[in-house]
Amino acid sequence: MKKKAIIISLSGTKLSKKEIILLKKKPWGVILFSRNLKSIKQIKELTSKIKYYSKDKKFPIIIDEEGLSVSRLKKLINHNISANFFGKLFKKNRTFSTRIYEHYLKSLCKILKDLGFNINTIPVIDVLRDYTHKIISDRSFSKDKKIVKKFGDLTIKSLHSNSICGVIKHIPGHGCSFSDSHKKKPIVSLSLKELNQTDFYPFRLSKAKFAMTAHILYKKLDKDNVASHSKKIIKDIIRKKLGFKGIIMSDDISMKALQFDLVTNARKSIEAGCNLVLYCGGKTNENLKLIKILPDIDKFTSKKTSEFYKFLR
Repeated sequence: MKKKAIIISLSGTKLSKKEIILLKKKPWGVILFSRNLKSIKQIKELTSKIKYYSKDKKFPIIIDEEGLSVSRLKKLINHNISANFFGKLFKKNRTFSTRIYEHYLKSLCKILKDLGFNINTIPVIDVLRDYTHKIISDRSFSKDKKIVKKFGDLTIKSLHSNSICGVIKHIPGHGCSFSDSHKKKPIVSLSLKELNQTDFYPFRLSKAKFAMTAHILYKKLDKDNVASHSKKIIKDIIRKKLGFKGIIMSDDISMKALQFDLVTNARKSIEAGCNLVLYCGGKTNENLKLIKILPDIDKFTSKKTSEFYKFLR
Protein backbone atom coordinates (compact mmCIF):
# COMPACT_ATOMS: atom_id res chain seq x y z
CA MET A 1 0.00 0.00 0.00
CA LYS A 2 1.72 3.17 -1.21
CA LYS A 3 1.06 6.08 1.11
CA LYS A 4 3.19 8.82 2.64
CA ALA A 5 3.90 8.60 6.38
CA ILE A 6 1.93 11.74 7.25
CA ILE A 7 -1.50 12.74 8.50
CA ILE A 8 -2.22 16.14 6.99
CA SER A 9 -4.60 18.90 8.08
CA LEU A 10 -6.68 21.39 6.11
CA SER A 11 -7.12 25.13 6.29
CA GLY A 12 -10.87 25.64 5.85
CA THR A 13 -14.31 24.18 5.20
CA LYS A 14 -13.66 23.47 1.50
CA LEU A 15 -10.75 21.89 -0.30
CA SER A 16 -8.52 24.43 -2.02
CA LYS A 17 -6.88 23.62 -5.37
CA LYS A 18 -3.56 23.05 -3.60
CA GLU A 19 -5.20 20.73 -1.07
CA ILE A 20 -6.68 18.67 -3.90
CA ILE A 21 -3.16 18.34 -5.30
CA LEU A 22 -1.99 17.43 -1.79
CA LEU A 23 -4.52 14.59 -1.51
CA LYS A 24 -3.37 13.20 -4.85
CA LYS A 25 0.14 12.88 -3.41
CA LYS A 26 -1.15 10.09 -1.15
CA PRO A 27 -0.89 11.23 2.48
CA TRP A 28 -1.79 8.42 4.90
CA GLY A 29 -4.79 10.30 6.26
CA VAL A 30 -6.28 13.66 7.23
CA ILE A 31 -7.36 15.13 10.56
CA LEU A 32 -10.17 17.69 10.73
CA PHE A 33 -10.65 20.45 13.31
CA SER A 34 -13.34 22.97 14.25
CA ARG A 35 -12.08 25.32 11.53
CA ASN A 36 -13.05 22.65 8.98
CA LEU A 37 -16.46 21.77 10.44
CA LYS A 38 -19.37 24.20 10.15
CA SER A 39 -22.55 22.23 9.36
CA ILE A 40 -23.66 18.65 8.89
CA LYS A 41 -24.18 19.12 5.15
CA GLN A 42 -20.81 20.84 4.74
CA ILE A 43 -18.95 18.14 6.73
CA LYS A 44 -20.48 15.34 4.64
CA GLU A 45 -19.54 17.17 1.45
CA LEU A 46 -15.98 17.72 2.68
CA THR A 47 -15.37 14.13 3.79
CA SER A 48 -16.94 12.86 0.56
CA LYS A 49 -14.62 15.04 -1.55
CA ILE A 50 -11.58 13.99 0.49
CA LYS A 51 -12.37 10.37 -0.34
CA TYR A 52 -13.06 11.25 -3.98
CA TYR A 53 -9.81 13.13 -4.60
CA SER A 54 -7.74 10.60 -2.67
CA LYS A 55 -9.44 7.89 -4.79
CA ASP A 56 -9.98 5.93 -1.60
CA LYS A 57 -13.43 5.16 -0.15
CA LYS A 58 -11.82 4.06 3.12
CA PHE A 59 -9.36 6.94 3.35
CA PRO A 60 -8.55 7.60 7.04
CA ILE A 61 -10.43 10.70 8.18
CA ILE A 62 -9.72 11.55 11.80
CA ILE A 63 -11.39 13.71 14.41
CA ASP A 64 -10.48 14.55 18.00
CA GLU A 65 -13.92 14.30 19.59
CA GLU A 66 -13.47 13.64 23.30
CA GLY A 67 -16.36 15.70 24.62
CA LEU A 68 -16.56 18.75 26.92
CA SER A 69 -13.16 20.51 26.79
CA VAL A 70 -12.05 18.87 23.52
CA SER A 71 -14.93 18.81 21.06
CA ARG A 72 -14.56 19.75 17.40
CA LEU A 73 -18.31 19.35 16.86
CA LYS A 74 -19.51 21.31 19.91
CA LYS A 75 -21.54 23.70 17.71
CA LEU A 76 -23.35 20.79 16.07
CA ILE A 77 -23.84 18.11 18.70
CA ASN A 78 -24.43 18.42 22.43
CA HIS A 79 -22.32 15.97 24.41
CA ASN A 80 -20.86 18.16 27.11
CA ILE A 81 -19.67 15.24 29.14
CA SER A 82 -16.15 14.21 30.06
CA ALA A 83 -14.18 11.02 30.55
CA ASN A 84 -13.69 12.07 34.16
CA PHE A 85 -17.47 12.09 34.67
CA PHE A 86 -17.64 8.39 33.81
CA GLY A 87 -14.64 7.60 36.02
CA LYS A 88 -16.34 9.26 38.99
CA LEU A 89 -19.65 7.57 38.22
CA PHE A 90 -17.87 4.19 38.17
CA LYS A 91 -16.98 4.60 41.85
CA LYS A 92 -20.67 4.99 42.69
CA ASN A 93 -22.17 2.37 40.38
CA ARG A 94 -19.87 0.19 38.26
CA THR A 95 -22.51 -1.54 36.16
CA PHE A 96 -24.53 1.58 35.40
CA SER A 97 -21.45 3.67 34.53
CA THR A 98 -20.06 1.16 32.04
CA ARG A 99 -23.43 0.55 30.40
CA ILE A 100 -24.21 4.23 29.98
CA TYR A 101 -20.69 4.82 28.66
CA GLU A 102 -21.12 2.09 26.04
CA HIS A 103 -24.45 3.60 25.03
CA TYR A 104 -22.84 7.05 24.78
CA LEU A 105 -20.03 5.73 22.56
CA LYS A 106 -22.47 3.88 20.32
CA SER A 107 -24.41 7.11 19.75
CA LEU A 108 -21.22 9.11 19.14
CA CYS A 109 -19.88 6.54 16.67
CA LYS A 110 -23.13 6.59 14.71
CA ILE A 111 -22.83 10.36 14.30
CA LEU A 112 -19.15 10.22 13.33
CA LYS A 113 -19.70 7.47 10.76
CA ASP A 114 -22.61 9.37 9.25
CA LEU A 115 -20.37 12.43 8.87
CA GLY A 116 -17.65 10.40 7.17
CA PHE A 117 -15.12 9.82 9.95
CA ASN A 118 -13.52 6.46 10.69
CA ILE A 119 -11.01 7.33 13.46
CA ASN A 120 -11.58 9.21 16.71
CA THR A 121 -8.53 10.07 18.81
CA ILE A 122 -9.90 8.69 22.06
CA PRO A 123 -9.35 7.44 24.75
CA VAL A 124 -7.06 9.63 26.84
CA ILE A 125 -5.61 7.05 29.22
CA ASP A 126 -3.23 9.30 31.12
CA VAL A 127 -3.47 8.76 34.88
CA LEU A 128 -4.27 11.92 36.83
CA ARG A 129 -2.20 13.27 39.71
CA ASP A 130 -2.91 16.19 42.04
CA TYR A 131 -0.38 18.17 40.00
CA THR A 132 -1.41 17.08 36.48
CA HIS A 133 -1.66 20.07 34.16
CA LYS A 134 -5.21 21.24 33.43
CA ILE A 135 -4.70 20.46 29.73
CA ILE A 136 -5.44 16.83 30.74
CA SER A 137 -7.75 17.24 33.79
CA ASP A 138 -11.31 16.19 32.83
CA ARG A 139 -10.04 14.39 29.72
CA SER A 140 -8.69 11.60 31.93
CA PHE A 141 -10.96 9.04 33.55
CA SER A 142 -9.37 8.97 36.99
CA LYS A 143 -6.44 9.13 39.40
CA ASP A 144 -6.97 5.39 39.80
CA LYS A 145 -4.87 3.57 37.19
CA LYS A 146 -7.18 0.53 37.25
CA ILE A 147 -10.23 2.66 36.44
CA VAL A 148 -8.30 4.37 33.64
CA LYS A 149 -7.28 1.01 32.16
CA LYS A 150 -10.79 -0.42 32.46
CA PHE A 151 -12.35 2.50 30.60
CA GLY A 152 -9.48 2.65 28.12
CA ASP A 153 -9.97 -0.98 27.16
CA LEU A 154 -13.75 -0.55 27.15
CA THR A 155 -13.46 2.47 24.84
CA ILE A 156 -11.43 0.58 22.27
CA LYS A 157 -13.73 -2.45 22.43
CA SER A 158 -16.85 -0.28 22.03
CA LEU A 159 -15.41 1.81 19.21
CA HIS A 160 -14.34 -1.31 17.33
CA SER A 161 -17.78 -2.88 17.70
CA ASN A 162 -19.18 0.28 16.09
CA SER A 163 -16.66 0.38 13.20
CA ILE A 164 -14.66 3.34 14.46
CA CYS A 165 -10.99 3.09 15.41
CA GLY A 166 -9.65 4.71 18.55
CA VAL A 167 -6.23 6.16 19.32
CA ILE A 168 -4.83 5.63 22.82
CA LYS A 169 -2.98 8.70 24.08
CA HIS A 170 -0.62 10.06 25.17
CA ILE A 171 1.69 7.06 25.26
CA PRO A 172 3.57 6.30 27.51
CA GLY A 173 1.69 8.74 29.83
CA HIS A 174 1.02 12.48 30.15
CA GLY A 175 -0.61 12.52 33.60
CA CYS A 176 2.75 12.78 35.35
CA SER A 177 3.46 16.17 33.74
CA PHE A 178 2.58 19.56 35.16
CA SER A 179 3.22 21.36 31.83
CA ASP A 180 1.18 21.76 28.64
CA SER A 181 3.13 20.29 25.70
CA HIS A 182 1.27 22.62 23.32
CA LYS A 183 3.16 25.53 24.88
CA LYS A 184 6.43 24.15 26.28
CA LYS A 185 8.43 20.97 26.71
CA PRO A 186 7.25 19.04 29.77
CA ILE A 187 10.07 17.46 31.78
CA VAL A 188 9.36 14.44 34.00
CA SER A 189 11.94 13.17 36.49
CA LEU A 190 10.16 10.01 37.67
CA SER A 191 12.12 6.76 37.60
CA LEU A 192 11.31 3.86 35.30
CA LYS A 193 9.95 1.97 38.31
CA GLU A 194 7.58 4.83 39.24
CA LEU A 195 6.40 5.31 35.64
CA ASN A 196 5.91 1.58 35.22
CA GLN A 197 3.81 1.30 38.38
CA THR A 198 1.35 4.02 37.40
CA ASP A 199 1.60 5.79 34.03
CA PHE A 200 2.44 2.79 31.87
CA TYR A 201 -0.27 0.59 33.39
CA PRO A 202 -3.31 1.64 31.27
CA PHE A 203 -1.33 1.34 28.01
CA ARG A 204 -0.09 -2.18 28.63
CA LEU A 205 -1.17 -4.74 26.00
CA SER A 206 -3.82 -2.43 24.54
CA LYS A 207 -5.81 -3.81 21.60
CA ALA A 208 -6.00 -0.37 20.00
CA LYS A 209 -4.94 -0.16 16.37
CA PHE A 210 -3.39 3.28 16.91
CA ALA A 211 -1.47 5.14 19.62
CA MET A 212 -0.36 8.77 19.86
CA THR A 213 2.92 9.69 21.52
CA ALA A 214 3.54 12.18 24.32
CA HIS A 215 5.85 15.13 23.60
CA ILE A 216 7.41 14.70 27.04
CA LEU A 217 11.03 14.46 28.14
CA TYR A 218 11.26 11.57 30.61
CA LYS A 219 14.71 12.39 32.03
CA LYS A 220 15.34 8.97 33.58
CA LEU A 221 14.46 7.17 30.33
CA ASP A 222 16.09 9.43 27.73
CA LYS A 223 17.67 12.67 28.95
CA ASP A 224 18.05 14.08 25.43
CA ASN A 225 14.82 13.34 23.56
CA VAL A 226 11.09 13.67 24.15
CA ALA A 227 9.20 10.40 23.71
CA SER A 228 8.14 11.24 20.14
CA HIS A 229 11.83 11.58 19.18
CA SER A 230 13.20 8.81 21.37
CA LYS A 231 14.17 5.53 19.75
CA LYS A 232 14.77 4.08 23.20
CA ILE A 233 11.29 4.96 24.50
CA ILE A 234 9.43 3.91 21.36
CA LYS A 235 11.27 0.63 20.82
CA ASP A 236 12.18 -0.43 24.37
CA ILE A 237 9.21 0.95 26.30
CA ILE A 238 6.22 1.31 23.96
CA ARG A 239 6.91 -1.67 21.73
CA LYS A 240 8.61 -4.11 24.11
CA LYS A 241 7.62 -3.24 27.68
CA LEU A 242 4.05 -2.11 26.94
CA GLY A 243 3.60 -4.56 24.07
CA PHE A 244 1.88 -2.14 21.70
CA LYS A 245 1.47 -3.80 18.30
CA GLY A 246 -0.41 -1.14 16.35
CA ILE A 247 0.49 1.99 14.40
CA ILE A 248 2.23 4.74 16.36
CA MET A 249 1.56 8.33 15.33
CA SER A 250 3.35 11.33 16.75
CA ASP A 251 1.39 14.03 18.49
CA ASP A 252 1.20 17.26 16.46
CA ILE A 253 4.71 18.17 15.27
CA SER A 254 3.86 21.89 15.35
CA MET A 255 3.52 21.90 19.16
CA LYS A 256 6.03 23.99 21.10
CA ALA A 257 7.26 21.00 23.12
CA LEU A 258 9.32 20.10 20.06
CA GLN A 259 12.30 22.39 19.65
CA PHE A 260 13.06 22.02 15.95
CA ASP A 261 11.50 23.15 12.67
CA LEU A 262 8.63 21.08 11.21
CA VAL A 263 10.79 19.13 8.78
CA THR A 264 13.30 18.19 11.48
CA ASN A 265 10.51 17.33 13.92
CA ALA A 266 8.94 15.08 11.30
CA ARG A 267 12.19 13.33 10.39
CA LYS A 268 13.16 12.79 14.02
CA SER A 269 9.74 11.26 14.76
CA ILE A 270 10.07 8.75 11.92
CA GLU A 271 13.71 7.95 12.76
CA ALA A 272 12.74 7.29 16.38
CA GLY A 273 10.11 4.73 15.38
CA CYS A 274 6.86 6.64 14.88
CA ASN A 275 5.05 5.11 11.91
CA LEU A 276 3.17 8.30 11.07
CA VAL A 277 3.71 12.01 11.60
CA LEU A 278 0.75 14.17 12.62
CA TYR A 279 0.64 17.78 11.42
CA CYS A 280 -2.28 19.87 12.66
CA GLY A 281 -1.34 23.40 11.57
CA GLY A 282 -3.43 23.34 8.40
CA LYS A 283 -0.94 25.37 6.35
CA THR A 284 -0.96 24.00 2.81
CA ASN A 285 2.64 24.93 1.99
CA GLU A 286 3.86 23.19 5.15
CA ASN A 287 1.79 20.11 4.29
CA LEU A 288 3.33 20.05 0.80
CA LYS A 289 6.84 20.49 2.19
CA LEU A 290 6.34 17.64 4.67
CA ILE A 291 4.79 15.22 2.21
CA LYS A 292 7.73 15.84 -0.13
CA ILE A 293 10.43 14.96 2.41
CA LEU A 294 8.69 12.15 4.30
CA PRO A 295 9.07 8.52 3.16
CA ASP A 296 6.38 6.12 2.07
CA ILE A 297 4.98 4.08 4.93
CA ASP A 298 7.06 1.01 5.76
CA LYS A 299 5.95 -2.62 5.37
CA PHE A 300 4.73 -2.86 8.97
CA THR A 301 2.54 0.25 8.62
CA SER A 302 1.29 -0.91 5.22
CA LYS A 303 0.25 -4.25 6.71
CA LYS A 304 -1.47 -2.61 9.69
CA THR A 305 -3.20 -0.12 7.38
CA SER A 306 -4.55 -3.00 5.29
CA GLU A 307 -5.87 -4.61 8.48
CA PHE A 308 -7.55 -1.30 9.39
CA TYR A 309 -9.18 -1.12 5.94
CA LYS A 310 -10.52 -4.65 6.30
CA PHE A 311 -11.91 -3.72 9.72
CA LEU A 312 -14.01 -0.86 8.28
CA ARG A 313 -17.49 -1.73 7.09
